[in-house]
Formats: sequence, structure tokens, C-alpha cells
Amino acid sequence: MKPEKESFHTIDEYISQFPMDIQEKLQQLRTVIKEEAPQAAEKISYQMPTFYLNGNLVHFAAFKNHIGFYPAPSGIAAFAEQLSRYKSAKGSVQFPLDEPLPLELVREIVRYRVQENLKQS
Repeated sequence: MKPEKESFHTIDEYISQFPMDIQEKLQQLRTVIKEEAPQAAEKISYQMPTFYLNGNLVHFAAFKNHIGFYPAPSGIAAFAEQLSRYKSAKGSVQFPLDEPLPLELVREIVRYRVQENLKQS
């Protein structure tokens, strides 16, 4: 499920390209990230919604069968056990569209990434 538009300038623009059920999931994810990283700036990077705080904090994107969440390799490694039921790679995890998002786990990962990025300053 690729959006028709290939170039986005805001997260709202990105989210608006998807069907309503996907928009709801993306907004849930965005809300949790904003709650845990209120000082992070929102931007589009690599044509994905990105939160930036002393560097890229997390990215997310919607695909045909999943929502990709990109908390950097350290965010995946630190939560490997909790993420083990999901398909993942070095810096990403896939949350299937036909399941509820693990929002509390996302919250913990974002909290971890905020602390990690703040140590870099």
C-alpha cells in the first residue's frame, strides 16, 4: 500500500494518504511518541514520519501488511525479548496491521531512545 504521493512535507500529509483505519493506527503511534518525547521535533526524513531530538529518535511508516517502526539498532537490541514475536531487523520492527499496536512497548522504547539521545548532547 504505497501512498499515491511520493513527496511529503509534514507528518499530517503523510498520514492523510492512507485509509482511515491505517490513519488511526499511525495517529496512535504518533501520539504515544509525542507523549514520551514532547521536546522532539517532527519532520519527514527518508519520506517517513520522523521524530528528531539530538539526532533521529524514531521513524515509522505504513506498508501493505504492517507498520514499520524504526527506533535505531539500539532500540531494537534493548527490547529484543519483548519484540521477539514480531518480524524485525537490525534497526526496525514490523507490527502487523491486523493486530493492535503494542503501544505500551512503543512507549518504553521511545522513552529509552529519548534517554539515549539526550546523553549525546
